[in-house]
Amino acid sequence: MTFFTGLRKSFGHAWRGLILAFRTERSFRLQIGAGLIVVVLLMILPFRDWERVLLLLAIAAVLVLELLNSMVERLVDLVKPRLHQYVRDIKDLMAAAVLVASLFALVIGLMILWPYFNQIVGRI
Repeated sequence: MTFFTGLRKSFGHAWRGLILAFRTERSFRLQIGAGLIVVVLLMILPFRDWERVLLLLAIAAVLVLELLNSMVERLVDLVKPRLHQYVRDIKDLMAAAVLVASLFALVIGLMILWPYFNQIVGRI
């Protein structure tokens, strides 16, 4: 197997994982939607480079944590029965990690977007 064949297979597996998450995880679809709205705003509004980078990093952090959350949920379901207290705790902790990242991404987004929205509203 050549390097490029292996690389293509790796990307294929990753793409399949993204499609699986999109099809099966409602939270992931919601976060993708919110991220796309921000990306559209990045193309429309005159953000500074550091603002663009920070917003993209916040989007990526939330999406990556949501993927990890989905993976851990499936993994603990394999190891222990669904009703086991440890399974519940692990799932709650992962959900908390996604929530914290999402809240901080929202705060970062509002801090960066607010001045631009104020300028737009002030012109109307």
